[in-house]
Amino acid sequence: MTPEEQLRTIVAKVLEIDVASITEETGRNNPSVWDSFNHLFLISEIESTMGVTFTTEEVNAIKNFGDLHRKLLLN
Repeated sequence: MTPEEQLRTIVAKVLEIDVASITEETGRNNPSVWDSFNHLFLISEIESTMGVTFTTEEVNAIKNFGDLHRKLLLN
């Protein structure tokens, strides 16, 4: 599984959405799915599953799947 596929799987699991529905824009613009609680849970799951650590500034800057994907490429 590629890192992107792994990330998509984590996002789908945490947000309880279909992997196929995830786009670069999937994110906080839909607060009924990606609310502040799910945001923190998502970050926690990504950190523990993928072995990365985000700074507080990075966590606050992540607004959607595209941001997450770019941050993982930089780590």
